[in-house]
Amino acid sequence: MALILMQNLRKVYDTGAIQVSALEGIDLTIDPGEFLSIMGPSGSGKSTLMNILGCLDVPTSGKYYLGDEDVSELDRDQRADVRNRKIGFVFQGFNLLPRINALQNVELPLIYGGTKTASRLQSALEALELVGLKDRADHLPTQLSGGQQQRVAIARALVNNPEIILADEPTGNLDTRTSAEIMMVFRKLNRDRKITFILVTHDPEVGDVTDRTILIRDGKIEGDEWKTRDQP
Repeated sequence: MALILMQNLRKVYDTGAIQVSALEGIDLTIDPGEFLSIMGPSGSGKSTLMNILGCLDVPTSGKYYLGDEDVSELDRDQRADVRNRKIGFVFQGFNLLPRINALQNVELPLIYGGTKTASRLQSALEALELVGLKDRADHLPTQLSGGQQQRVAIARALVNNPEIILADEPTGNLDTRTSAEIMMVFRKLNRDRKITFILVTHDPEVGDVTDRTILIRDGKIEGDEWKTRDQP
């Protein structure tokens, strides 16, 4: 079964004076364990598509199935439950709280989910260990490099054991070397833990690393390219 299935999905924003069509008839299938990028110029619709994929928004029409669940029909609270159970988010700006340490930042999704303290601590430490930052657990974000902050953000996305990680311009604030390191972290987690990674980006170097690149333009899928890679 496909992990993600979109059928004739459309999104129209009604500003009152005019209607703006952001997505026009998207048909998309993503299988479990894929490592893909969604690329397109500014205004192409890729951010709208990411928001719908992440259950942050709903389509105007069409269907979006996440596993066997028709999430296009869910209300706000139901979508929030799906996000908490199945999806982790990584953002360009890291979105870490500056006054709490790395461990506490990673714990946040578990706190919101009502996880007990002992279990929460263990899960957060394990997530930090996965990204190589267990020894920085007590550091504040200001005491970490940009790459380390992004690793903390990745650990936070991992802590609920999601099926999908959605990353929005995850290397946008990083230099070339650090960007490559973060992409290696993503690749290792994808291969070792079979997490589906969807990277939304305008950076062709990020697109080159992924196994599949979906090109979106003017609200439509213009290209869908698979790369053949040697296994490590």
